[in-house]
Amino acid sequence: MKIADIDFGNNLFLAPMAGVNDVGFRDVCACLGADATVSEMLSASAMLYNAKKTQFMTISSTKERIKIGQIFGHDEEALVKALQNPLLSHYDIIDINMGCPAPKIVKNGEGVALMKNIPLAYKLISACVKNSTRPISVKFRLGNDSDISCEFGRMCEEAGASFVTLHARTASQGYSGKADYEKIATLKSKLKIAVVGNGDVVDKESYNLMLATGVDGVMIGRGAQGCPWLFSLLLDQQPEKDKIFYIKRHVEILRKYYSEDWLTLYLRKHFLWYAQGFNGAKETRVQLATSDSIDKSLELLEKLYRV
Repeated sequence: MKIADIDFGNNLFLAPMAGVNDVGFRDVCACLGADATVSEMLSASAMLYNAKKTQFMTISSTKERIKIGQIFGHDEEALVKALQNPLLSHYDIIDINMGCPAPKIVKNGEGVALMKNIPLAYKLISACVKNSTRPISVKFRLGNDSDISCEFGRMCEEAGASFVTLHARTASQGYSGKADYEKIATLKSKLKIAVVGNGDVVDKESYNLMLATGVDGVMIGRGAQGCPWLFSLLLDQQPEKDKIFYIKRHVEILRKYYSEDWLTLYLRKHFLWYAQGFNGAKETRVQLATSDSIDKSLELLEKLYRV
């Protein structure tokens, strides 16, 4: 897959995940084979004020080869100004989120709510395309309650999007059920622009099923939580270092930017994800969930991974 002068190599994307895609996690995913990494969702309105939280969310790593910043909003002026914000200057591509089903996003007419207002979605995408020197992409779902992905995808193409990403579930499904790969294949057959498939890629079998749809790229989200080496496994590559090395790298990168007190609480969920899949590790997971020391948590994980 190639967009403008950007070559995606193995066409593997790390999906944007709110509360997950911190700079440390994106770094290790990039080290382990993710060709493109997407930021957490960034509010175009919040970017008008350069809030401290937004500044931290836009930090990136030199290991990230292709950096995609994802913005969301329903106001044309705010989205256009976000494109011009220095906080996004180091991103190679800007993605517009039109698929998030979170209630607080939807109630503002943003995220997947825009799939109910195709004229506004067209207006927002075309305005961003006209005011950007970088490629603009759009990530969306099948629809809110029913499948309108082909209609919406064609609109994105007509509005000037360089590529689209389809998470093959409706908003009403949330993250339940199975992603519908047939719908991804259908969308790919209808569009001239590149299509990236997203949903339920967790191993080589599901990866091959996604590739069979004919997509140009594969985006991985929850499958990488606690398992950033999934990218290497899909490429039939062995990580250069052992797994605990990458866990520690994740932590040390975050320690450059955040306070120890804040990180101690924030990292608990990542540590619990890293502790998935180990038999007889219930006690360890309880300790990780209540740990008040990052270093102690790392020692617990190291014991799991050294067995």
